Amino acid sequence: MVNHSTKSSLDKSPLPKNSVVCLMAPTASGKTSLAYELYETGRFEIISVDSALIYKDMNIGTAKPTEEELLQYPHYLVDIIDPTDSYSVANFVTDVERLIKEIHGRNKIPLLVGGTMMYYMALFDGLSAVPDTDPQIREQVEHWRKQQGIEVLHQYLQQVDPVIAERLPLGDTQRITRAIEVYKQTGKPLSEWQKLPKQALSNNPEQYWLGLAVMPDRAWLHERIELRLQIMWQQGFFEEVTALLQQYELSADMPSMRCVGYRQVIDYLLLTNHPAAKRLINNSETIEDKGLAVNNLDEATACQDMKNKALYATRQLAKRQYTWLRNLVASFDPSNVEPANGDQENSSLTTQRQFSQTDTFNTSAQLDRGNKVVHAFATITEAKDYLNARL
Repeated sequence: MVNHSTKSSLDKSPLPKNSVVCLMAPTASGKTSLAYELYETGRFEIISVDSALIYKDMNIGTAKPTEEELLQYPHYLVDIIDPTDSYSVANFVTDVERLIKEIHGRNKIPLLVGGTMMYYMALFDGLSAVPDTDPQIREQVEHWRKQQGIEVLHQYLQQVDPVIAERLPLGDTQRITRAIEVYKQTGKPLSEWQKLPKQALSNNPEQYWLGLAVMPDRAWLHERIELRLQIMWQQGFFEEVTALLQQYELSADMPSMRCVGYRQVIDYLLLTNHPAAKRLINNSETIEDKGLAVNNLDEATACQDMKNKALYATRQLAKRQYTWLRNLVASFDPSNVEPANGDQENSSLTTQRQFSQTDTFNTSAQLDRGNKVVHAFATITEAKDYLNARL
């Protein structure tokens, strides 16, 4: 359980002009509504922290704000690339660094809102010095995988980088290929790159970083997730995916099509031999290769299975988001987080996180400088009341 900060323990002093506020919460928890309210105060500009909202024409499945909402409440880093393009964590950090400077230059406070914890991790923990993969190297490794299979690549990784290979199961194709790409390009194992010091934007002593970690009741959140997905299907989520395949040359392995929900629709199209599946490029993998069960399901049953899997995947995403938030709070104040009864997995992860945070950037030193603070809240309303008290 999270020992949420008590009112008496929270700093109520006015937010300094050099503030950077991060509103961090699981999917479907109400972050966007609060962001709109804060924008209307005239004090904030919104930066999206969502790896799905970056894609154009992916609107329903990402719960993207409507065109009208984006006009009324402008968001940076929304609709910035096509679904065929890639956008790395390093790209995100570079863009955020620039945007923070620009927003501070207008005497406003950057409000970072979203649920992509990988992005927040880069901001709070920092990025390793691992270089981006050369496109030619990526193409060579991908060709190798398709010709000989992921098992051969994993065996190769065991030889050149046994530390990383031991961490990665065979099913983690993306990370296995990435580790091999790094070695092929640099001649240095990824595990060695990861030992190098990290640099985090939130370590900037000239800025005050305030993290608001909202961790709502899980049963309440699960109901919200289910309702949101029902609305998405009604709004035409399935049709959105088939339209994307018509408009763009997409493959099932592209980051955009690996987003939660989109992945499940793509799998359904392949499973049912839907005509839209024929528009997938580089679609050499069979259903068995993707690990899907073919049981001669009728179309209606397969459709319901798709929806069930999308719901499960979204809830699993929320669970991962929740775990990361718990660990972030623990890294600033280990006494502030206790493992839930019987939650041995989260207990272990929290303990690991405490050590990794200390090793990475010396948490106590950061707290001594006072430029980086994280508070936990049980509801969006609590976070809103706290922020309003500091405006």
